[in-house]
Amino acid sequence: MRTLLVIDDEPNIVYSFKSTLASSALNVISASTARDGIELIKTKRPDVVMLDVRLPDLSGLQAYERIRAIDERMPVIVMTAFAKTETAIEAMRLGAFEYLVKPVDLRRLKDVVAKALEVSRLNRVPALLKTEETDNLAADHIVGNSPAMQDVYKGIGRIAPQESTVLILGESGTGKELVARAIYHYSPRNQKPFLAINCAALPESLLESELFGHERGAFTGADQRRIGKFEQVNGGTIFLDEIGDMSPATQAKALRLLQEQQFERIGGNVTVKTDVRIITATNRDLNQLVAEGRFRQDLLYRLNGFTIQLPPLRERRDDIPILTEHFLKLFNRDLNKSVVGVSTEAMHILQSHDWPGNVREFQSAIKYAMIQATGAVITPDCLPQSCHSSETISDLTHDKVVGPATSVDKSQSTTFDLIGRVRQLLTEDHPDLYRVVTQEIDHLILREVMAFCKGSQLQAAEKLGISRMTLRSKLRVLGMIQDKGTGASEG
Repeated sequence: MRTLLVIDDEPNIVYSFKSTLASSALNVISASTARDGIELIKTKRPDVVMLDVRLPDLSGLQAYERIRAIDERMPVIVMTAFAKTETAIEAMRLGAFEYLVKPVDLRRLKDVVAKALEVSRLNRVPALLKTEETDNLAADHIVGNSPAMQDVYKGIGRIAPQESTVLILGESGTGKELVARAIYHYSPRNQKPFLAINCAALPESLLESELFGHERGAFTGADQRRIGKFEQVNGGTIFLDEIGDMSPATQAKALRLLQEQQFERIGGNVTVKTDVRIITATNRDLNQLVAEGRFRQDLLYRLNGFTIQLPPLRERRDDIPILTEHFLKLFNRDLNKSVVGVSTEAMHILQSHDWPGNVREFQSAIKYAMIQATGAVITPDCLPQSCHSSETISDLTHDKVVGPATSVDKSQSTTFDLIGRVRQLLTEDHPDLYRVVTQEIDHLILREVMAFCKGSQLQAAEKLGISRMTLRSKLRVLGMIQDKGTGASEG
C-alpha cells in the first residue's frame, strides 16, 4: 500500500483530505508541524507529501528544503491559502511537484495526487534488465534473451553512464518508457528526479507551458507564474515520449534547450538555466516527418546522438515463453493466484499471434487469461478473443507486404470483436486503448486490402481512399514493410 503524508496544522483540512483520498490502496497519515512531518518522512518514507506553507514551527520553504535533503525524488505538493504568495512558486522552482491554492478543489486534488503517486513510482521502482541474478518482482523488468534484446541491453549499458541525449525508437507497447527508466536508474543521476511527459497527450499550448512554464499574464487564464518541468527537474532526467507529436514552436524551444541548457518561460524575457538529461522516444518515422516538413532536421540531429531500436514482439517470438513465465509470477502475486503454466495449445496461440500492441498487449492478455483461469494451467479458452480471431503473418519477411502468396485462408476466422476488445481493455484499465484498437483494426484492413490488390500499394491506396504516402506510413508502423524494402510492389 502506498502512503501520502499531509503536513498541515488545520484539523479540518486534514480530515477532508483523509476522507477524500484514503482508500484500500492509499494510506493517508498526517502531522501538524514541520518537524513532526520530517520525522515521519524519515521513518515512514511516504510516497508523496502534501505540505502547507504556513506551519507553527518552520516556514514552508524551510520545511521543503529539509524534505528535499532527505530525498530529492520524493514528490512534494505545496499548499497555500494565499493565491498571490511567491513561496509556493519558489518551492516549485526548487523542485516541488505542484502547488494548490486553498480551498482545494477536491477533483483537482485527486488528479494531482494521482499524478504525484505515479511520478513517485517511476522514481522509486527500478526498471531492471531481467537476468538470472535479478529476480525482484518489486521491480519493472525488461524481459527477453533474443539477439535483438541483447543489443538493447548493450545499448543501455553503454549510454546510461553518459550525459548524452538518447532517442528510443519502437512501436507502441514495445517498452520505450521502461528502457528510458533503465537508462535513468543505471545513470549517475539516479538519486535525482525522473519525470515522464507524453507529448501526444497534451494540447500544443499546454505542452509548451508544462515544459517551459509561463509568466503571469502570458495568456488568458495565466493568473500566476508557472514553473515548467525543465526548471522543476533541474539536475534530474526528463523522458519525452512521442517526441514526433511535438509542435514546431515547442520543437524550436527544445532545440535551444538541448544546445544551451537554457530557455525563457512563455511570456517572459528572463533566461532560465537548467541542467537536465533528456531521453526521448517515438513510434513514428522522424525522417519521414522531416521530409514532410513536420519535424525539424536540426532537432533530429540533436536527438539521435545515440539511438536504441526496440524490436516488435512479432520479431522476437522466441521470447514469448520467458515473457509468459515472468508475467505469471507477477500476476500470481498481484491477483493472489497459483497459475503454474500454459498449455501447449495456448502457447502455440500466443506464439502465433502478431501482437500489434506488442508487450503491453501481451501483458494484458496474460492477465486476462489468469483471471479467467479456474485451474493451475492457462488453456486456449482462457485467452482473449483477439488472440483467436487475429491471424498471424509470421511467414512475412520484412521486405514484403501481404500479397497473394500470403492471402487469407478462408477456413480461418476473420472476424474482429470490436466491442469485446474495447470492453476487455477497459476492464484492464489499459492506458493506451484508442491506439491499440485502431492499430489492430488498421492491421486487419490493410492486410485484406493489400492481399486483394496483390501487394500493389498504388491500387491499395486508391481502394482505401488515402495517399500512398499515408499507406506506406501505416504499413511501416505496423511492421508490414521495412523502411528500405524493395520487395513490395509500388505500381
